[in-house]
Amino acid sequence: MSDSNLLSNQTLDRLPAALAQADYDRDAQACGIVHFGIGAFHRAHQAWYTDRAMAQGDSDWGITGVSLRSAGVARQLNPQDGLYTLTSCSADGRTTQLIRSVRQVLVASEDPGAVIAALAAPQTHIVTFTVTEKGYCRAADGSLDLALANDGSIYSFIERGLQVRAERGLPGLTLLSCDNLAHNGRQLERLLHAYVDARNPALTAWIDRECRFPSSMVDRIVPATTDGDRDAVQAAIGLEDQGAVVTEPFSQWVIEDRFAGPRPRWDVVGAELVADVAPYEMAKLRMLNGAHSALAYLGLQNGHSFVHEAVDDPTIRPLIEALMRQEAAPTIAAAPNQDLDAYATALLARFANPALNHRLIQIAMDGSQKIPQRWLEILANNQRDGKTCPAILEALAAWRRHLRGDNAVMWGVVEDPMREQLAPLAKGEAASFAHALFGKSGLFAASWTANDAAMRALIEALGR
Repeated sequence: MSDSNLLSNQTLDRLPAALAQADYDRDAQACGIVHFGIGAFHRAHQAWYTDRAMAQGDSDWGITGVSLRSAGVARQLNPQDGLYTLTSCSADGRTTQLIRSVRQVLVASEDPGAVIAALAAPQTHIVTFTVTEKGYCRAADGSLDLALANDGSIYSFIERGLQVRAERGLPGLTLLSCDNLAHNGRQLERLLHAYVDARNPALTAWIDRECRFPSSMVDRIVPATTDGDRDAVQAAIGLEDQGAVVTEPFSQWVIEDRFAGPRPRWDVVGAELVADVAPYEMAKLRMLNGAHSALAYLGLQNGHSFVHEAVDDPTIRPLIEALMRQEAAPTIAAAPNQDLDAYATALLARFANPALNHRLIQIAMDGSQKIPQRWLEILANNQRDGKTCPAILEALAAWRRHLRGDNAVMWGVVEDPMREQLAPLAKGEAASFAHALFGKSGLFAASWTANDAAMRALIEALGR
């Protein structure tokens, strides 16, 4: 399709007058945010909040997106001047709006200097991250893996950008993780410290003095956009949108109120600024994300493709309810007015949304990076209290089957940074797999070391 039919600044006058969009002067906004990992989730969540915040009178909060390696999003959005549509889907229908907060997308592997310049720009105040769990380059024990944290990692760019700011006498930055990690702000701070201490220790004191690392909890289900979604958007707006994103109506963003400098008025458009994110973060990680991973592996082994199919399976739904209500919820110290039972009920309704084709294989990716905080910490908490977690043990058994290739005929090779290490173990005996991963010197022992009773129950589940 020719550029004349592509969504961009030049074709804005051809959009339907009824298409929703936030009202602000886009050309007058400087870029105050640099975002690493500008995938569909960021565009449906933080960029959406920022777009609406600028309509409240906030100035200079445009977003410079950064893709660390893949040029895919840059190829989609840059020809469109950063513009894209966001479509909310439910059983009641689809609602589409135009999002204008993203100004450009840089590809770090192609132009690292431009990324460092964006971080060092005087107008930049906040750096946000959705790089997934594996983007934090952690070893199995949670420490920084310096071999993974190479010159193409987030740490290398942050360190160089902050070094330039320090040399120029500029203030520090707020570094805001929006990834599914427990205490994500503290984790980012700890891991960046480890990197800087090893590479540029003279910068450490400046970072401690000038920068802040608030934790946050983000929640919105964002499936991968399909060609059918893009066709539906084109029919609705009359233009091709290669950056189109689809999502659910629900969205939540809880942010620790701990910034190094100015920030957008995200709280005016629905974000919650709190003193302690931990209860919300823990509920999301253990109940929503934990249930999602269980749905992925249990659903795939039962022949399902989408979350709504898996949660409607009568052999799976009771396990998911038990995981959330009986195994995860009791390990969470809820905040005042945080009703975890009602949260579980709401999650089940969101999972069952038939208009949101959230692919199980998408959730199943990189399981080794997800299950420590989604499942293993629940197992450890319950084990300390003398309780068992049969639903999570069944999910672990399904994960093992996925690792050994049981779903490969339908979905291909398992995508996991530890696949070469884990797949041979998964193909071995159940007991050897259990001890290699969760025994006293197991690969994941730092998150959960199974006691004798738990090890017996796990081996039994793995062998079924």
